[in-house]
Amino acid sequence: MTANQQSLAKAIEPLVDAIGAAVVKADEIEEGDITLEWNGKPAVGVRLDEIVSLDRLIATVEQQLGASLKDLDRADKQQAVRLLDERGAFRLRRSIEDVGEAMGVSRITIYNYLSATKGNGA
Repeated sequence: MTANQQSLAKAIEPLVDAIGAAVVKADEIEEGDITLEWNGKPAVGVRLDEIVSLDRLIATVEQQLGASLKDLDRADKQQAVRLLDERGAFRLRRSIEDVGEAMGVSRITIYNYLSATKGNGA
C-alpha cells in the first residue's frame, strides 16, 4: 500500500468501524465492495460484509443492482436474494418476510429463490 492509500485507509477507519465494515487493499477489492479512488485509481475498498442491519444490506444491494428490490425483474430479484444470502442477511430475525415485503413477493418465493441459488451452486 502506498503512503496515500495508507493515509486514506487510516482516515476512513473510524467510519468503517462504526458501520461494521472492513477496509481492503486495492488489489483485494471484490464485487460488492465499495471502491475509493485516489487520483483516479483504486486506492482502497470498503467491504460491507459485517453490517448486520437488514435495511443497510438491502440498500447496498439496491445500489449495486441499480433499482429498488420491488422494481427488479425476476432474474435480478434472484440475484438480489443471492447477494443478500452471501452477506448474511437471512441469518437475521424475520429477514425472509422483510425481504419478501421489500420485493413485493411472498416468503415462499424468497425460499424458492434461495433454493434455486443453492441448487445452482452459486
